Amino acid sequence: MSTGRTADCEIAVIGAGVVGCAVALALARRGATVILMEAEREPALGASGANSGILHTGFDSPAGELETQLILRSAELRGAALATLGVPVVRCGAEMRARDDGEAAAVSAMRAGAQANGVEVREHADGTLEIPGEAVTDPAAYTLALAHSAQLHAAQMLTSFRVSAIERTSTGTLLVRSEDGAVVSALVAVNCAGLQADAMARMVGDDSFEIYPRKGEFLVFDQPTGSRLERILLPVPTKRTKGVLVFPTVDGKLIAGPTAVDQKDKGDRSVRSEARNEILPKARTMYPPLQGLEPIAAYAGLRPAGRGVNYLLGVSGACPRLVNVAAIRSTGLSASLGIGERVCSLVESIGVALGPERELLTGQLAGRLTALPEPWWRRAAERAAR
Repeated sequence: MSTGRTADCEIAVIGAGVVGCAVALALARRGATVILMEAEREPALGASGANSGILHTGFDSPAGELETQLILRSAELRGAALATLGVPVVRCGAEMRARDDGEAAAVSAMRAGAQANGVEVREHADGTLEIPGEAVTDPAAYTLALAHSAQLHAAQMLTSFRVSAIERTSTGTLLVRSEDGAVVSALVAVNCAGLQADAMARMVGDDSFEIYPRKGEFLVFDQPTGSRLERILLPVPTKRTKGVLVFPTVDGKLIAGPTAVDQKDKGDRSVRSEARNEILPKARTMYPPLQGLEPIAAYAGLRPAGRGVNYLLGVSGACPRLVNVAAIRSTGLSASLGIGERVCSLVESIGVALGPERELLTGQLAGRLTALPEPWWRRAAERAAR
């Protein structure tokens, strides 16, 4: 770390999940000096590496909400970013099929909502809603690509950096301390700590929100013999959950899930024995070729749900140099690029001057992410089994 400056960096980004990596990249592309901190040994070992990998268009998001705005903005930015970063993606589209009159009415309402959001959908006579823009990616590869590009833009990354304290100094900077005694001085900290975002905020006296884990469990299958799923199959959602999906992966497998189980333990990534019976009947109804197939793996992700709040992005009321990016639930992968852009505006509002956005850099990264040592879902399954 530099000792000749008033701060080691302008901005410390806490958490290297997909949101933190997108934030670090957005800030670094605009010339800020950034240090990205991750508690684990590498990025994407939390919720970002244990989700569906689906890149949503925002067709079913409530019009006008911040989450919707950021998903829609990300969809505008995503095509060019994916191509430049060389991240694997399957633009397979999705379909949602109504099973009765009640669901048909819900699908029609969803079509109207999608049109209000400016998202292309097609409603067919048989009650099926087609969403051509939905896609799937490798969520771990996506996160790692964002982190790699941020480093090419001169951001530093500190892994195994478990934040133990955030202190304000008399000069107006923040000291971010790790459990092993390391210290980073920053003008501003951006709290992208996922499940631990509320704990980070409390370190500066901000107890304005609470994060709890919502477990989403998934089952992984080989593609059925004689049949191949080419699209994302979506159920008609309820007010609480989008329900069980069936979808292909970039490496040729098939996944069904998730469940939605609220829990207290932020470290419990195990797959419950009940998950099989909660997922399989629904998945087999949606995709009959799954009948008789057994899953080859199972994994669980813990989504950082907010108690009474969703998509909290703003300057902390307790500390004007802390930006909270919290309660980013299951759509964080889809909204990450828009979140990064929004955080740049928040950082500028604090008084950190940012320059114009520079061209996205990838170095030798393009194409390498299709050959990671193991699929992201297998890594997630191994963590769930520990």
